[in-house]
Order: sequence, then C-alpha cells, then structure tokens
Amino acid sequence: MSAGAPVSAGSSPGSGDRPRIRRKSPSLVDRVAPYTGLVLFFGGWQAVSAWLLPRIDPNLVTLMPPPTEVLQAAWELIRNGQLAKHFWASLQREAVAFLYASVAIPIGLAMGWFRRLQQMLDPVFEMLRPIPPIAWIPLAILWFGISDFQNQFIIFLGIFFPLLLNTVAGVKNVEPNLIRAARCLGANQFAVLWKVVFRAALPQIVTGVRVGLGVGWMALVAAELVGATSGLGWLISDARSVLRTDIILVGMISIGIAGLAIDQGLRMVAKRLLPWSLAMTK
Repeated sequence: MSAGAPVSAGSSPGSGDRPRIRRKSPSLVDRVAPYTGLVLFFGGWQAVSAWLLPRIDPNLVTLMPPPTEVLQAAWELIRNGQLAKHFWASLQREAVAFLYASVAIPIGLAMGWFRRLQQMLDPVFEMLRPIPPIAWIPLAILWFGISDFQNQFIIFLGIFFPLLLNTVAGVKNVEPNLIRAARCLGANQFAVLWKVVFRAALPQIVTGVRVGLGVGWMALVAAELVGATSGLGWLISDARSVLRTDIILVGMISIGIAGLAIDQGLRMVAKRLLPWSLAMTK
C-alpha cells in the first residue's frame, strides 16, 4: 500500500487490504422460524384432541389425549423418578452396544484397504445386512433370554452395518494423491493407513456413527417392547397394557428428544474434531 493511500474502514495496515466480513445477525423471523412448525403441530394436536374428538366421540380422547394431559403424565413420571430410570436403562444399552459395534471401524478400514479381504467378507455382510434387527429378536431371546445382553445384541446389529458401510466408503473415497505423497515421504503401510487413510475417512466414519446410532436407537425400542423389564420401550408396552395413552406418548416423545439430542451432540463433537470437513460444519 502506498503512503498516501487511504485505509479502508474494513481493513487495517498490514492486513493485506482484506476487508473484514461482517456476519449479519439473524433477524427475529430467522430465530422464530425453526420453532414455528412445532408450535403449529402441538397447537393443532391440542385443538383436535380437546375440541374436535369430544364432539365426535368422547371415548376417542382416551386414545389421543391432548398435549396438556401428556405434559401432566410427563411431570408425574419425572417427579417419581420413573422416566429418568427408564431413560438411563435405554441409554446404557445403547452405549454398551455401540462399544461392541465399534469393531466395524477396523473391519471397514481393512475391507476398504485390502481388496481381497473385501471380496471375501462382502458377500457375508451383504447377505446379513438386509435382515432387520427386529427379525433377530426371537432368536436373541432364545439365545440370551430376557436380559440386557439380548437388547444389546439387537442394538449392535442396528449400529454395525451402517458404521461398516460408511467406513468402507470413506476409505475408498480417500484422495489417491494423499496416499502417494505419504509414500513418497517414506511412510510405511501402517503409517499410511493410520495417519492418512483413517484421518481422511473420519468424516464418513462419523456419518456412519450418526446413522448407526439412529438405527440402533430404533432397534433398542423394538427390542425393549418384546424382551425387557425396563427402558423406554418397556415403559410404552407397560402403559399400553393399562390403556395409559398419555404415558405411551410421553415415552414416544422422550425417544424422539433423546435421538435428537444424541445426533446434535455428535454433530457438535464432529465440528470440534473435524473442522476441515465441510460435511461436518453444515
């Protein structure tokens, strides 16, 4: 910059004359918009359950209680500690099953890196993958009985295959020039696989974790509906037997909120650990 050149308002001397990018603060409409759908949904539900259904048949309100009654049931379960107890039981099963299913990451790395190994294992996994985890419940009960391990086995199946497929895809999509550069610098096979391939595939692996945990959470509820003595799925099944539809809806909404919280937590962690990935910053 010449001595007589003026300094622009958005730059400072020595900054390379790069103007500062000022982010526009979100307007009130932008802040409210994400919650508009929820307000309309619960408002419509309240109107139908409290006003329309009683005019058609008062007994229908028992089958679809309004949100106000669901909130009362939720407060009752929170106050006596039952909701926290069943939520914690389900979360523990999901966490333990995820630890077991994490074996899909090294298997996926090996399958994506060694072509012969993928040729050997791919037909086996592709035959097992289309079988829904729910279809394994009768066998799981016969093998493991009504136990936490039976539920963890069903969740394991829900998490394992999405995690495996995304890991393999992540390895296959690594930029070849990165591998060539590492080898030119003298990296051995293990160093290339660990320091280059694994780290480059991490965004895809994290996507597999997100998908797998979502599928595993759904499989968990199905397993608890059939073979468990605690958990959110069991809470729903027990409430059905005594026609407490308000508690059923509390369990369902709790499952949805928990799934959303798990996914949002993973996204926040991914943004911290993988700042270079555009997919993780969206």
